[in-house]
Amino acid sequence: MQTSTKIPRCMSTQHPDNVNVPFFAESSELGGEDEIQEAYYVFSHLGCDEQMWDCEGKEVDNFVVKKLLSKYDLYFKDHRIGKDVFITPRVPNPTVEKEEAKILLETLESIPRSFDTAKLFYGDDIPPIFEVILPMTASAKCLDRVYRYYRDFVVGKQVKAFKRGDITIAEWIGRFEPERINVIPLFEELDHMLNAHKITREYLEDKEIFHQRVFLARSDPAMNYGFISAVLINKIALLRLQRLEEEITVRLYPIIGIGSVPFRGGFRPETVERVMDEYPSVQTFTVQSSFKYDNPPEKVRNAIEKIKERKPSKAHEVDEKRCLEIVEKYSKEYRNQVTQLAMLINEMAKFVPSRRKRKLHIGLFGYSRSIGGVKLPRAITFTSALYSIGLPPEVLGLNALDDRDLEFLRNVFVHFDDSMRDALRYLNPDSLGLVHADLKKAISKLDLDYEIDETHRKLTCEMVDILRHRSGKDMSEILVRAAHLRGFLG
Repeated sequence: MQTSTKIPRCMSTQHPDNVNVPFFAESSELGGEDEIQEAYYVFSHLGCDEQMWDCEGKEVDNFVVKKLLSKYDLYFKDHRIGKDVFITPRVPNPTVEKEEAKILLETLESIPRSFDTAKLFYGDDIPPIFEVILPMTASAKCLDRVYRYYRDFVVGKQVKAFKRGDITIAEWIGRFEPERINVIPLFEELDHMLNAHKITREYLEDKEIFHQRVFLARSDPAMNYGFISAVLINKIALLRLQRLEEEITVRLYPIIGIGSVPFRGGFRPETVERVMDEYPSVQTFTVQSSFKYDNPPEKVRNAIEKIKERKPSKAHEVDEKRCLEIVEKYSKEYRNQVTQLAMLINEMAKFVPSRRKRKLHIGLFGYSRSIGGVKLPRAITFTSALYSIGLPPEVLGLNALDDRDLEFLRNVFVHFDDSMRDALRYLNPDSLGLVHADLKKAISKLDLDYEIDETHRKLTCEMVDILRHRSGKDMSEILVRAAHLRGFLG
């Protein structure tokens, strides 16, 4: 099997954090053929070199390679899928997502079929799909099962005969290629992110793998443990992965999953250099829907070029013990405040428009046992709901930090002040009273020069008033107007 040595820098994803609906969409919710066209668009017009193909929580189109090659043959003749541009499925994790488990098997079974399609089109043996992303990875066994199921059961069955003296499956319907696939762990919860290096090491021990991509979440950790915790956890995980790479013979290529709102990563066309500076060792950055559709195409293209041109360097050295001390006390206060706001968040979440015909997998807050029975929407809707009441989630839990913590934080979280300024632009000071008396003081203690967007503030006042009085006004319309001002949904 020939595989590409190119490791993508810019992964387009299907995360629905966009306000604007792309011009090619048939409705406000992307799905089906829209996502085929989206994959072509991000490659040909925006310059992304990878498309995550989400196989979780929706009707999965496992014919993506066939459809792209037949519909956009002129483009893909010169831009080889699997060599120049990449389709990387994100599959369900059967250990956690039992109701979606068999979609994993369907997706793995479709990989040899995509290989046959590409072989007919290109006339060579380069597989168009040879990696899958496994979300909510919690152990090396989770990864190993996917790796071995594909090798031993999807491909392995080809050598079996129907009965003694009869032909093999391969002789009957042709060979199954590629022989093996790479499994990319996606680490999302605190303990698993902090142990990403150990899990990766164990997974690699008995395999002839020369490079391994490792995916670190940025959005779900922010929702589960708070904005500051998400950054510090990622910094520690990246440093530990770098140390692992120095010990073993396998090259490691980190991926970080970031959205446009500061809470979920702050990755927008105007901030790409800032974010790459924050995470210098990251190889691949995600470009989510808001990045692609809430900014002028030329601005998006230029930003993507910057991402592809910049080479990764060393991870930042951090004092892990001190980082974890801050995470512990800050996340405790953050989660207390989220619990307090849960009813309001859930009420506002009903008005956040859907942008994809899909559901995202459940995270930590999705389990009622996690924080005393509190259930909340997924990260994008959660973030949108809080911004819509003028309470950016970046401010929650700040009152847990003292002057020494802030001094340390500013040394580690290089662009903390810039990120907070971006968030505080959409603060409604009146909404701080919904949470904690000390929050106003904590924001003041940051000593930041920022300007509140008055138009956005007035819209959030209007939305809070509608919630209080349960009036018949169109909340969704006002919510979208506010999101347009911000340049992201959530």
